[in-house]
Order: sequence, then C-alpha cells, then structure tokens
Amino acid sequence: MIGGDPYFSTLSLFVFLFVPSLPLSLFLSSQVEVYSVTVDCTVASRFAHTVLTSSAINKANTSQEIFFEVEMPKTAFITNFSMEIEGQAYVGEVKEKEKAKKQYEKAVSSGQTAGLVKVSGRKMEKFSVSVNIAANSNVTFVLTYQELLQRKLGQYEILTRVKPKQLVQNFQIEVDIYEPQGIAFVDAYGTFLSNELLPLVEKTVTDNKAHISFSPTLEQQRKCPGCDGTLIDGDFIVKYDVNRAKTLGDIQIVNGYFVHFFAPPDLPRVPKNVVFVIDRSGSMAGTKMDQTQEALLEILKDLHMEDYFALIPFDHEITPWKNSLMKATEENVAEAMKYVSGLFARGGTNINDAVLRAVNMLINDRKNNNVPDRNLDMIILLTDGLPEAETRPPKIQENVRGAIDGNMSLFCLGFGNNVDYTFLDVMARQNKGVARRIYEASDATLQLQGFYEEVSSPLLSEVDLRYPDNAVEFVTTNHFRQLFNGSEIVVAGRLSDNDINNFLVEVFANGFEEDFKVQGQASAMEWDVIYPDQEYIFGDFTERMWAYLTIQQLLEKSKSGPSEEKENNTAKALDLSLQYSFVTPLTSMVVTKPETEDGPGSPLIADKLTEAVMSTLSVYYSLYSSSDNTCTVDGDPHFMIELPEREDSLCFNINDTPGTIFNLVRDLTSGILVNGQTIGDKKIPPDGKINTYFGRFGIVHQSLGVRLDVTTKDILVSQDGKRVKMLWSDAASLKGANMDLLLTKDRSLTVTLRDSVKFVILLHKVWEKHPYHQNYLGFYTLDSHLLSPSVHGLLGQFYHGIEFEVADLRPGEVEEKPDATMYIKGQALNVTRGWQKDYRWDVKNGENVPCWFVHSNGTGLIDGDASDYVVSGLFKTV
Repeated sequence: MIGGDPYFSTLSLFVFLFVPSLPLSLFLSSQVEVYSVTVDCTVASRFAHTVLTSSAINKANTSQEIFFEVEMPKTAFITNFSMEIEGQAYVGEVKEKEKAKKQYEKAVSSGQTAGLVKVSGRKMEKFSVSVNIAANSNVTFVLTYQELLQRKLGQYEILTRVKPKQLVQNFQIEVDIYEPQGIAFVDAYGTFLSNELLPLVEKTVTDNKAHISFSPTLEQQRKCPGCDGTLIDGDFIVKYDVNRAKTLGDIQIVNGYFVHFFAPPDLPRVPKNVVFVIDRSGSMAGTKMDQTQEALLEILKDLHMEDYFALIPFDHEITPWKNSLMKATEENVAEAMKYVSGLFARGGTNINDAVLRAVNMLINDRKNNNVPDRNLDMIILLTDGLPEAETRPPKIQENVRGAIDGNMSLFCLGFGNNVDYTFLDVMARQNKGVARRIYEASDATLQLQGFYEEVSSPLLSEVDLRYPDNAVEFVTTNHFRQLFNGSEIVVAGRLSDNDINNFLVEVFANGFEEDFKVQGQASAMEWDVIYPDQEYIFGDFTERMWAYLTIQQLLEKSKSGPSEEKENNTAKALDLSLQYSFVTPLTSMVVTKPETEDGPGSPLIADKLTEAVMSTLSVYYSLYSSSDNTCTVDGDPHFMIELPEREDSLCFNINDTPGTIFNLVRDLTSGILVNGQTIGDKKIPPDGKINTYFGRFGIVHQSLGVRLDVTTKDILVSQDGKRVKMLWSDAASLKGANMDLLLTKDRSLTVTLRDSVKFVILLHKVWEKHPYHQNYLGFYTLDSHLLSPSVHGLLGQFYHGIEFEVADLRPGEVEEKPDATMYIKGQALNVTRGWQKDYRWDVKNGENVPCWFVHSNGTGLIDGDASDYVVSGLFKTV
C-alpha cells in the first residue's frame, strides 16, 4: 500500500495581512499618531471580561491604512469588535461561518483585508484587522473577549501582552477582581517593568476585591530623556488566589444560574505509581535529550517516599530500567538518577510497544501486590517523533485504550514541532489524562518540570458533583476523573425555577485513605450586598460562564464519538455561540467597513481559532505560477507540489503494490523521461499493512544521450556508450559536456542536465536492523520552467502551475486538520489541510510544508487515474 490516510502534525496559517507580529499594536505611517491605549479587565468569580481600546488620528492629507493587532489568551472567546470613525460606530455581529461566507468572499476577491485570529506562541493568539482612514480623521478600535480563568499550581493568572512600539499619550491598564470567597493574595508584575516603572503599579486589596492599575505618563514611558523609544514592551501579569475554607467548595447562584467551584483545602496527597516512558530515538539527540535528562533528574528528586516509579526508555527497542516499579527510597532514586544520566539517543520510535509495556508493568505489579492498593496509577509518555513499528495512530490509540481499560491515567508530552500532537492529545484524553506540547526552547526543562508539578500530586479521583434533579437543568460536565493539587473543578448549570430552598449539593470521590464525601445546602449570592458600591459587574456573568463552559465541552465532544453525536454536539455549540455572541471555531464576527474616499466599504471577518487551525474562513486562489514550482515525491510515497508564489502546496498519495513502475516526468519535446519503481517493507508487519516507497529511479535524456539508473545502493550512469557506477557510500563529482553529477555521501545526488532541468534524489537510510523498513529514495525537481509546456506525468503535469480555488473551510475529523472544498478542473473535491515533509535541507527530520491534501489517489487533481501512469519498464513510456 502506498500512502494511506495522512496524519499531519501541525498546520501552517495562511494570513491575508502580511504585517509584523506586534501585539496590541497599530501599524502606522509617520503621519498617524496613536494617542490612547487602554486595557480594562473585570473579573467576577474567575470569569474575566477584558476590553482593549486603541485610538489613533490620521494627520496626513490623504487616507492611510492602519493595522490594529492584539494578542489575547487562546482560551478566550471574542464577544465584540467595533470601530468608531469620526463619531460613527461600526459594531460587529456574530454569524455562522457559512452565513458570513458570501460577505467574506466579496472582501477577499476584491483585494480587501480581513480581520482574523491566529495562533501566536504558547498561550496567546493574535487578532489583526486593518482599515483605511480618511485624511484628518480618527479611529477607535474596541475588542472585547471573555474567558474563565483556570487555576494552576494554586493561582489564577491574568495575562495582558502590551507592545505599542511607540510612546502613547494615554496608556492605562486597569484590573478589578471581585471574589466573594475572599482574596488570599494578589501579585502584579510585568516582564518589562524596570526599577523606574515598578513603583507605578498601584494595588489596592480588600477582603473580597482587588484593584490594580498601571498608567505611566509619556515621560515615564521613554527609554531615555528626549528619545522616542518606549519601555512598554512585554507582558503585564496579575496572579491571585481565593480563600478556601469549605470542603464543599464555593457555590454561587446569581440571576437563575449556579456555578460551583470545588478545590477543597488541606486534603492529603495521594501517593502514585508512575511509569516514565522516555523517547530516546535518534531524533532526540542533542539538546532535547539533554533537557529531558535534566528535567527527569529534578523530577526524580521530587518523588515522595510513598511513591513507586519506573523508567522505560525506548527507541525501536524497549529497555526498562527495572522489570517492576520501585519504591522511591533515597537509594532507588539515586540509582535511577545515575541511570538517567547515561541515556543516549539512537534508533526508531516504537511508541505502541513502549506504552503497552508500561501498562503491563503496572497491571502485573498490582497482581503481584508489589504496589499499594490505594496508590494512583499513571503513565507519563515523552516523545518528539512520529510512531514507527505500529505507525497508525488510531490503531495505537485502540491498543492503549484497550490495555488501560480505564484503570490508570496516561499523560503525553509532545516535544518539538514534528510530533503528531493530535495523536497524543486524543490518546491522553481517552485514558484519564491530558497532553501538553513542550516547545523547543531554552526553557524546555522548566516546561517539563512544570507539567509534572501540575499532575504529580493527585488529591482525589473519580470526583462526582451532584445537584438536585428537580432543581437544575443543562448542567455542564459534573464527573471528573482526577483533582490535582493546585487546580480547581468548575461546574455550572441553570436553575429549573427560583426555589432554591432545597438546593442540596453532594460531592463523592476516592481519597487516599478513605472515600471522600461531603454535602451542604447552597444559597443565592447577594452580589448587591457584598458589593454595594458597584451598580453593575456585568451581572449576567454566571450565565455567560455557563455558556462558555458548555461550548468548550461540546466542542471537545464533537471531536470524537459516533458521527451523529458529533454533529449533534457541533449543532448545540453553534446555537450557543450565536446566542451569546461568542466567536468560536464555528462562528465569525462580521463588521461592515465604512465607505472612504478610496471606495465603498466591505466586510471584515474575525474568526476564533484553536491551535494550528487555519486562520481564514474561506481561502481563494487563482493560481498560475510563473516561477518554479517544486514538485516532489518522498516518503510513503507522498506527492507534493509547492507553489511559492502563493506560499502554499498541494499533496496526494498513491496506493499500489510494491514493484509498480510509475511515470513521473515525460517531456517528448526535450526528450526527458523519469520513471520510479516502488519497493515494500522487508516483510509484512504484524498489522498486515505494507508500506511502500520509491526505491529506484530511471532518468533518460534522449537528445543528450544520458541514462541514469538510481537505486538505494548505487547509481549507474550511461552516456555515449560509456558506463560508470557510483556508490552511495562515496562522495563524488562527475562533470561532463551534457551533464553534471554531484554525489554527497549517503545523502543526495544532484543531476544537472545541460540547458535543462535539475533533479535531486535523496537517500533515506533506515536503521539496518529494523525488522520491517528499508532504505528508500525521494525525488525533487528544480528549474522546472526549463521543460516544455507539453511536459506531463504524475509530477510533470504540475510544473507550469494549476488553477484552483479553495473555499468553505469547515471542521474535519481532527480539529487541527480542517476540511474544505477545492474547485478544480470543473469538479468540487473534499480536501484536508495539513502538512508534508520537504527533506531537501534536512534529510533526517525534514521541514514541515503546509498543503491541501487531495484524497483517493489524487483523483480530480491529477489527469485521469493513477493507473494511467503505470509503465512496463524503468525506461519505458508505456
């Protein structure tokens, strides 16, 4: 089998606004002045309502285009965006994406810009919009978003990123926190706050209210006296926690909705049985392995005496430190630390067998009474690569889920950009755990330690929060598999009626030494009594918090399960998004841009995105590239057409049996022919799936009298009756009148034909003792414009461009891989957004290239059918 379903890792964002990444910024000419930037954040019971406002004036005699950008938390939903121009307000309206489509198409096809939200780093995503402002006019942008603050490591965090890049006459950050439980502590600081700016942060804290403000004057913002540089450049952060005096938690009933915050204090820590499954494959070599070892050494130091632990490093082989879990005694920890320090990277990535070995170890140790009954079982997997041996993520997920059978938790850490994070995320969620991406940076060690700190101290398991059936309805998720120290469970719902005299709340869970059970009577929260001086603290916050939680949970449920349930959950999430004006992955915010002296207005669209999902509702292309398109085939084998003018690519796979010979390039005018023969695995793997690759290429240039036969072992060159054999194990250079060859040892062969095309063939070397896989080749075409317009073949037909359109972006089977409709050659094809690998610059790891994947052997994209390109010999045309 060649190809199969594509499992793309992350998705590159296609952006209509090609502007610098400057959060909370206005991009201006020298004649446009920003005179006000304000951030106003109000938090009522952990639900944050943030309004970002920026005003500018165009002092020029002609209209100017102004770009407004804001970075906001990924967990937030936009609730409003508006512009005020010369006293006229233009307010956004949240619509279903499909219903906003025509307005958007008109904006894009006419060359207008569009507002968008895109991923921006680890915690933030970016909102960006532009508008033309008439001469001597001013504009005010207002963006509002809401989010439920999540408690981590015993605190909540309000993060505001501010980088105005210029001095601002009126700059102000105001944060008001209202917590009826009482505020335990508040801390405010900024990554940019110098000794001069730190005293300008004002903080007032009472029992249940806090006010933080930061408002430097123009002079205080200056980097130096008389200069224009600003000190305001970074993150402004507020952290706080609330008092926790009740084991039942805090229950607030306001305006017919209830919210229950559950994080009981002083619970004993539950000891754990933890197995660390550590990827030490070849791709971990260097910094990643060093950081992993450094983090593990610190983590091992933090194990408690009651904990039991195991280490299972893996590559293509599984090599446990011990055959069972060991108690975290001082001696055992010291021995484990010495073992970790000696780990080194090598080989492949057998995730399936490594995780199953960890599961079996925990099961066997329980059967043999090697670990205490009340300890919680958990597995922590760290990997940076795509699975090998068993390569199908759904099959691995099925195997792991069946083995765990709900009896333990699996936490997955995905290291770096090449990891299939979606695969890890789904697998963790299926097994009472969570996944986390570890970013390749100097602080990766701290990221690993931070994640472990979050999950290493379980307090309760199988937590059930129960409310009277006749008193509540539409309750959000109320069963949670675990509660960790420093975190919090939040449940919200609507009251059936206003009678809350019998609102009995019960919580049941498994504790360490005994079962946890608590119950109590809830009562309505008298906000006007607690806060008599505040006439309005966005009083519907409990209802909006309920809607926020419900939408988030419905979107999660829409990713898996039977198709009917997925559709039902998606429909419910859409209805709530529209009802409460949240910009979610299912909705868009439409703002009608006003008319200017440059012409009539057009709509702007703001889309809510999740990590690595495309930033546009509908993308329109009309492609005919005059520059070279890089057409490649590599991997299992994946065909890819890179279109540099549009910064995008198309890709497809071909399914066939090993030994099939395909025509890749045929140019009758110039006499060039390139065919490729597929090879299979050494033997059929246990799962019965045969992976195939290209293992041999035949290249002919008839008019130059050149013929090359390239295999994974050697290169046979024939020219003018002479034959030369070159080995991949050598480095060589061959220059002739009609052809130049450059052979880089065990890496690449560059073929340059005189006054014609250039080909690059890559050698992919697999571990020689790999039980199934073997070496294979990749083929890349350069200088394709030198071939005639009549060139054809599986690759050749794309050398001179292709016209198509892509529209109707919609959720796919996996969140990070949205589907869309491609209009091409008079057909409408369902395509999926993802990425493939370009190995020209990095033969081992490759470079991720975003592309539109065309299913079913490229049907509809290629001319005819894949079988039409099968030929009878390596140097045959038929």
